Amino acid sequence: MKILIIGSGGREHAIIWKLSQSPKVTKLFCAPGNAGISDMADCIPIKADDIKKIKEFALKEKIDFVVIGPEDPLAKGIVDELEKAGLKVFGASKKAAQLEASKSFAKKIMNKYGIPTAKAKTFTSFESAKKYVANHTLPIVIKADGLAAGKGVLICKTKKEAESALKKILIDKVFKSAGTKVLIEECLQGEEASFIAFTDGKTVLPLPSSQDHKRVFDDDKGPNTGGMGAYSPAPILTDSLTEKVMQEIMIPTVQGMAKEGIIFKGILYAGLMIDGDDIKVLEFNVRFGDPEAQPLFMRLKSDLLPIMMATIDGTLHKHKIEIDKKASVCVVMASNGYPDKYKKGTPIYGLEKLKNSKKTVVFHAGTEKKNKKIVTNGGRVLGVTSLGNTIEEAIKNVYNDVAKIDWDKVQYRKDIGKKAISKLKKKIEVSIIMGSKSDMKIMQKTADKLENFNIKSEIIIASAHRNPKKVIDFAKNASKRGIKVIIAGAGYAAHLAGVIAAHTTLPVIGVPIDSSSLNGLDSLLAMVQMPSSVPVATVTIGSAGASNSAILAAQIIALSDEEVSKKLTQFKKGLELS
Repeated sequence: MKILIIGSGGREHAIIWKLSQSPKVTKLFCAPGNAGISDMADCIPIKADDIKKIKEFALKEKIDFVVIGPEDPLAKGIVDELEKAGLKVFGASKKAAQLEASKSFAKKIMNKYGIPTAKAKTFTSFESAKKYVANHTLPIVIKADGLAAGKGVLICKTKKEAESALKKILIDKVFKSAGTKVLIEECLQGEEASFIAFTDGKTVLPLPSSQDHKRVFDDDKGPNTGGMGAYSPAPILTDSLTEKVMQEIMIPTVQGMAKEGIIFKGILYAGLMIDGDDIKVLEFNVRFGDPEAQPLFMRLKSDLLPIMMATIDGTLHKHKIEIDKKASVCVVMASNGYPDKYKKGTPIYGLEKLKNSKKTVVFHAGTEKKNKKIVTNGGRVLGVTSLGNTIEEAIKNVYNDVAKIDWDKVQYRKDIGKKAISKLKKKIEVSIIMGSKSDMKIMQKTADKLENFNIKSEIIIASAHRNPKKVIDFAKNASKRGIKVIIAGAGYAAHLAGVIAAHTTLPVIGVPIDSSSLNGLDSLLAMVQMPSSVPVATVTIGSAGASNSAILAAQIIALSDEEVSKKLTQFKKGLELS
């Protein structure tokens, strides 16, 4: 197959790198491409948003498949125009692209279909927006409504900063037509993550979790950029939270768009803010993230082409995605001055040192060839991306290889993946044990609620009746492993919590589960009626009990943990306001 990829960034280089591995691909073209892409595809000097010339080229060359990388041509309707000409195209239609092209449109969709997001108001008048800010609590987030290359989001800590941001967008028109409207949003707290999935308008097929780093400097300081690095997987997105994102965000969004008469085909990207088990959408994109695409494609073992084709053919339900268990980290090397003014044409040294690397790929973004030399041609220049058996190893590998590349006044962040390491190094403090796999649906709520307080937990399945030795060994050794609280969920006779309590000095919380015709009353009575000197703190039956057990465990841990104590205080204040 002859394939044409539209775009010139690191994302497009990653797409081409992955597609080049497909046995179905015979020829690759890229418009306009860059210096790195030119080693793998024929670069055509046509701008990514020049729809007319792209169509003419695709028809002349009898292109079998077109892949759209960046957001601008999608928002301008390139997919619609190429499809009218009889071409097969991977990407969102103009109507679907509104989810990214208009933040106010996306907010309406989310509010209408109950997709969790920050509260916001839209303004076109500077004076009206200024008046609203004057009466709003700080900090506050001000967003240009349209496409602004990842730079149109301004977090304002003072009213002076907010007024300056409004002036910059609505009056000075720094973001041009993207700033005809602004959204003023509440500032969400938590940790960001990226969730990217293929969809054919019915099926949603997710890629692994990833996390982008938007701020230009270490420790998330400085202005927002298009992205200074990313890693995958993101430990913040546990299996249960991933399922929550699918059920509460991704699937409802695709279904909501269909109800609006818009069949969403292509990539749906949700930028998320995660605070414990509370997840809200910060923004939607309708294409692969950059630089998230780089580490994601490094981990993708499946052939990308059939998945892309199934997305537009409506047969995505027939496909699965195979992912490498290794971790991947991308560090963006940028021009000095980015995201503001920067110099172009600076020679890049050291690329040849990584040409045959087995663990690292250098994806080009802002580069071009001049006099047989590769020089800088943009703000974000390279995305150095490495694999490792762990996030820690991938970070070590990528920074070792970043050090081999240099140019005058190169800049890059030194802390990509730092959050992942701190999260993975956190010790398990709560053991959640249950008698049967069937109890998982209830007890998962305990693990999710513990995440709210940044308490790491483990889940163990062992029955007091079927695995008595395993249960006793677990109870005797829990304290030695650093466990502080044990939460036991069981139904029927519910002996599990009592057996554990008899063999440990740790506090034990029992969660009665409704498993029998007695609606959980039998397990409640079995748990609560413990003999003298073998205490079990018993909560209510089922889901409410699972949630309460986590809160009680957090209250126990908070007695010696200031961070958990602060989170509990915030949690209680939130209850007062709800």
